[in-house]
Amino acid sequence: MATPGRWGATAAAAVGGAQAGRRRVAAAVLVGLAAVMALYSSRDPYPGDMMVVAARDLSPGTVVEASQLTVRRLPAQAVPDGAARSPAAVLGRTLAAPVRRGEALTDVRLTGPDLARLVGSNSQLMSVPLRLADPGVAALLRTGSTVDVVTVGPQQGEPVVLARGARVLAVLESATAQRDGKLVLIALDPVAATRVAATSISQGLTVTVH
Repeated sequence: MATPGRWGATAAAAVGGAQAGRRRVAAAVLVGLAAVMALYSSRDPYPGDMMVVAARDLSPGTVVEASQLTVRRLPAQAVPDGAARSPAAVLGRTLAAPVRRGEALTDVRLTGPDLARLVGSNSQLMSVPLRLADPGVAALLRTGSTVDVVTVGPQQGEPVVLARGARVLAVLESATAQRDGKLVLIALDPVAATRVAATSISQGLTVTVH
């Protein structure tokens, strides 16, 4: 027959065993949580798509180089349409518009057929390259500027306005820029674009800025 002292010792041992068991369970839970947290912390916090962004502010007319770019991963729904997915897609291309540091490089930020197609399909416009008679005038222009295209008429130097309200898409550097001036890419309706392009073959052109 167990004495009261023995009963107390037995009860204490039982309580101690229960507490030890609970501690072991709590320790196991903590270890499990730590493993789960380690697993999630090792995962990419932005599972999604890669895109190319500007590593610093870039101005229109810039020829894109590798040092100006970085790559960022964002959720697929946050990646803009037309975003470049690899630097190779934009290296050597010329910017048609300014790009802020951290901004994605998309097709509408680059000169070339993509921009021309966008202009034509969205606004019923065409892009026309111009080499202005006074190279200094191009330095005053910026992407988005609104200009009128002017030439000299056949009678006593009378000015002729070939097109009104043209939008400047880009002011581009070229290998002959120091000698011939910068190339200005403008957007016009098809009739005015044809008229300006044809006149530029034989006559000097300039622009007035709105």
